[in-house]
Amino acid sequence: MRCGPRPVVLCGPSGSGKTTLLNRLFKEFPNTFGFSVSHTTRKPRPAEQDGVHYNFVEKDVMKKMIANGEFIESAIFSGNMYGTSKEAVRKIQALGKVCILDIEPQGVEQIKKTDLNPILIYNNPPSIEALEQRLRKRNTESEETLNKRLAAAREEIAYGLTPGNFHKIINNIDIDEAYEDFRSYLLAELKAQEFEGVTICW
Repeated sequence: MRCGPRPVVLCGPSGSGKTTLLNRLFKEFPNTFGFSVSHTTRKPRPAEQDGVHYNFVEKDVMKKMIANGEFIESAIFSGNMYGTSKEAVRKIQALGKVCILDIEPQGVEQIKKTDLNPILIYNNPPSIEALEQRLRKRNTESEETLNKRLAAAREEIAYGLTPGNFHKIINNIDIDEAYEDFRSYLLAELKAQEFEGVTICW
């Protein structure tokens, strides 16, 4: 699996602002980064497209794929299965791009055991209260799923802030400051790889 630039793992609770950070990054560097599209067994939300936001699959299909060793990592979150396929990462590496993976803590622990040598970044929300407000504004969750997400977020924040779990923590209080921190850290990492002879697509 290991070829080309090191992949980047971005972890953080749902509603913490990961999508905004990534959208800005892809807009500024359209040739440099590629997003690994995860598989999930959850149903698509309005406006979500299969193969773009997620690869939406049935549980029995995903279980077979996991059993066949087709995933780098997989996890169960709020009752749904999520995973990153080897094929999704290979496609991006074949283009010479930096592969970005948005995964849960269970997946982070699994990917650490591979030979991918990822750059691990945790995106920390301002507070649980702010997270709840953002999730409510989306208007995509029932009260039950919202409470599940908030419970999972508390665990994820504890994991994210534990020393040694991540190379970098972004405190996403102000989105502009958070993006500048995210961007400058990534660019420094890529320049260091370039210095070591790794080709980066700018």
